[in-house]
Amino acid sequence: MVGFLSRKFGLLPLYEPVDDNPYIADFYEDMERWAFNSQVFYLSRKFALHLEAQKSDRRVILDRSIYEDAEIFVENLRRRRGISKRDYGTYMELYRTIRQELQPPDLLIYLRCSVRGVRRRIKNRGRASEMAIPLSYIQRLHAQYEAWYESYDLGPKAIIETEKLDYLRDIIHRYDLIETIESLLA
Repeated sequence: MVGFLSRKFGLLPLYEPVDDNPYIADFYEDMERWAFNSQVFYLSRKFALHLEAQKSDRRVILDRSIYEDAEIFVENLRRRRGISKRDYGTYMELYRTIRQELQPPDLLIYLRCSVRGVRRRIKNRGRASEMAIPLSYIQRLHAQYEAWYESYDLGPKAIIETEKLDYLRDIIHRYDLIETIESLLA
């Protein structure tokens, strides 16, 4: 989606460094052992991406924000005891310090999809490290995304339902998506 939108609207795309994370495979094997390492890696990289976005003279699109990492993924780990209290406290202290240096996004767009749809996309994406993600983990993340979006108050926000959206192959879906994004960016 980010690639499509960046090309269509002339936005600078900034991608989440999923494939660069040297801890991700270990994390999915043993979440409690590798949660802190993996999340600090993402925090560092996302901070750099946000700073790049702030310095850019172009409009930017991020595929996932630093806020989601801390307020959804790390919070999910805390709730399921997948990160120690000590590591969680250290991470959140670092996140709060970093957050003070960030300008919030001009617009948050939540690409909503059901748990079933997310599982289908994970399967289609084919990343080996994601194949064994427990259903319960995905369900909790989905619930936390929904709650986080509702409480998000840093600026304007919008939802795009993506469950059945096929903007790459369906011209009507593509047109509708473009029209929706144009209205949001206006």
